Amino acid sequence: MRCIRIGLLAMTAAGCLVALSAHSVVAQTIVDEWASVKAPPPPELKPVTLEAKTTGLLLLDLVKQICEPRPRCVASLPKVQKLASEARANGVLVVYSLAGQLTKADILSQVAPTGNEPLVRSGANKFHGTDLEQIFKDKGIKTVIVVGTAAHGAVLNTAGAAALNGFKVIVPVDGVSSAETYSEQYTAWHLANAPGGIGPNVTLTKIEMIKF
Repeated sequence: MRCIRIGLLAMTAAGCLVALSAHSVVAQTIVDEWASVKAPPPPELKPVTLEAKTTGLLLLDLVKQICEPRPRCVASLPKVQKLASEARANGVLVVYSLAGQLTKADILSQVAPTGNEPLVRSGANKFHGTDLEQIFKDKGIKTVIVVGTAAHGAVLNTAGAAALNGFKVIVPVDGVSSAETYSEQYTAWHLANAPGGIGPNVTLTKIEMIKF
């Protein structure tokens, strides 16, 4: 009987150790596991054909003070310029954003506004405290293309807000930039996979895959 009791105690102790070990793994935070996290497969980039009269193009914070220090932003400008030119040629509404005390004159010449194109001023979410939603609704806009910088700031928050406000959102990843590639990566993943009204209403693409 004594041997049986010792055996049972040993089994109980072993079970406790296993439970404690499992608990310690589960209890780890993402910071503890940071180095072991593997990036998921990249989201699919899809071609899109848009109805020009119900589409708006948002150019976010493409100003010299923010864009010029970021090589990836500067590298995106020729493609964004091409997209803006094609959008205008097809009658797409083009809207700009600024942050802080920056002015229209600070927007980089390659992608500068023409005529009286609307401009809103806000922080990371360009819908917050502005009339951006009303601008789109007054023009019958149902789909919004979002480009600009920074990926994890203005793009992530404004594209997410647009989706939650009921717009279909198109994000060409080659028109989105940040100071580092990881910000662009997690922004693309979040917009493609976020639950609720974001992921299902966001399409990731490339500028050359957008047709009007």
